[in-house]
Amino acid sequence: MSAAPWPAAGASLADLELVERYKATRDPVHLGTLFERYTHLILGVSLRYLRNREDAEDAVMEIYERLTKALLEHEVGNFKSWLYSVVANHCRMILRRRKAVPAVVEASEELLDALASTPSSHEDEEGERRMQALPAALGRLAEGQRQCLELFYLGGHSYAEVAQLSGYALNEVKSHIQNGKRNLKILLTALLVVAACARFRAPW
Repeated sequence: MSAAPWPAAGASLADLELVERYKATRDPVHLGTLFERYTHLILGVSLRYLRNREDAEDAVMEIYERLTKALLEHEVGNFKSWLYSVVANHCRMILRRRKAVPAVVEASEELLDALASTPSSHEDEEGERRMQALPAALGRLAEGQRQCLELFYLGGHSYAEVAQLSGYALNEVKSHIQNGKRNLKILLTALLVVAACARFRAPW
C-alpha cells in the first residue's frame, strides 16, 4: 500500500496547509481543525454584530456550512483575515434580512465622519445618499485599504488588532487607513456626482 501524501491533519499544521489539504481531499477533518482553531474569533465577531449570544452561536454553525463551499471557490492568501471577512459579511447579511442594522449603520456613520473635516448629519437626504454609496465606494478601493478600513471602522478593531487580523505590519495598516480614507472620500464624491447627473437626466 502506498504511503499517504501527507500525515493526518493536526494542530501543528499551518492554516494554509490545512486549506490546501481540504481543497485537495474535501476531508472535513482539515476544515474542522481550522474551524476549531478560530471558533473564538468567529463567535466574537458574530457577537459584535448580532449583539445576542444565541444568534451568534447559530451564526457560527451557519458559517461552518458556508466555509465548506467557500474554501473550495476562493483563493485564500491569509486565512484569518479572509475568515474575518466571511464572518462579517455573513452577519451583515443576517442584519439586512432583519432590516435591523444599528451597529453597522453607527460604524458606517463614524467612517463617513472620519472623511469629513467636521462631523455631518446622516439624517438628511445628502447623508442618506452618502451612506448608500459607501459600500460601492469601499468596493472600489485597493484590497489592503478596503480591508483595513472595514476592520478599523466597521469592525471596531484597534490598529494592533487590524494588523493581527489582516497580516499587514502596523505601519502598513496605518498607511492603508490613511490612504484609504483619502481615496474613499474621492470615490464617494465621484459616485455622488454620477448619481446626481443620473437624477438630473431622468424624465419627469
